[in-house]
Amino acid sequence: MIDTWVPPQVARTLAGVVGLLVVASAIVGWIARGERAARHGELVARVKSWWIMVAVFATAILLSQTGAIVFFALLSFLALKEYLSLVPTRRADRRVLFWVYLTVPLQFWWVHDRWYNMFLVFIPVWAVLFVASRMVLRGETRDFLRAVGILHWGMLTMVFALSHLAYLLVLPEKQGDMASGAGLLLFVVLLTQLNDVLQFVWGKLLGKRPVLPTVSPKKTVEGLVGGVLTTTALAYVIAPVLTPLSPPHALAAGLMIGLGGFIGDVTISALKRDLGVKDAGTLIPGHGGVLDRIDSLLFTGPVFFHFMKYFYY
Repeated sequence: MIDTWVPPQVARTLAGVVGLLVVASAIVGWIARGERAARHGELVARVKSWWIMVAVFATAILLSQTGAIVFFALLSFLALKEYLSLVPTRRADRRVLFWVYLTVPLQFWWVHDRWYNMFLVFIPVWAVLFVASRMVLRGETRDFLRAVGILHWGMLTMVFALSHLAYLLVLPEKQGDMASGAGLLLFVVLLTQLNDVLQFVWGKLLGKRPVLPTVSPKKTVEGLVGGVLTTTALAYVIAPVLTPLSPPHALAAGLMIGLGGFIGDVTISALKRDLGVKDAGTLIPGHGGVLDRIDSLLFTGPVFFHFMKYFYY
């Protein structure tokens, strides 16, 4: 059941996104018809993944506030589980993994409880130190630094970074800010996903020079610049509908989301190349797992949250 907490601007924006996806699906279906289907398989797969992402995040936003926080906790758990299934872990640390997984419900409880100070320090301070102490008390020193780094990075990105998206929902409402936290969440998620799409489209249209050939060969300088500039322009247009951002701050937020989304994407690409895998999982057939879909949000979520917290909250 849809709760009345969802502002009308958010519902209308979501409806507009669905409308754009319908148009995009029709265009891609026409382009990839008949014998040309094989050449445009990646584009078709991307459109399908966009539908899934929109459906998932729209459901989260349209739930009650508590339901949305639980959704992000589940997303964080799945991302952490996928990450830990990919990375090498020591046999001696198997019991320690229980404590790593336990950080998920605890971190999102601080969000639900609106305990900002604990939200901010629980994982970077308490969880990091506790997990390291549990590991060293096992008495195994072989590959200790590598092992503790793997678990710490997993908690910081898959749990702490993602929890910033949930905390946007519980930021206090500002006078005149009709879209409130749901608007902020939709703003950053929508622009992050559009940034990924736009960098892909600009790269296909104009891309010639690889920007990081050893990490992500298909990403080009032209795609990066075109995507970031278009995302910044869209932020300027969308911000008055969903956020309290002033025009200069909207441009700054769009620029940060564009660049942050790129860094998040290539960071997970570097992780996968290091591990020798193409996709992080099989959640979306033919288009990867949880990490493949939320890689950009791992960076844009925290950056946008703290930008808003500093200037507006």
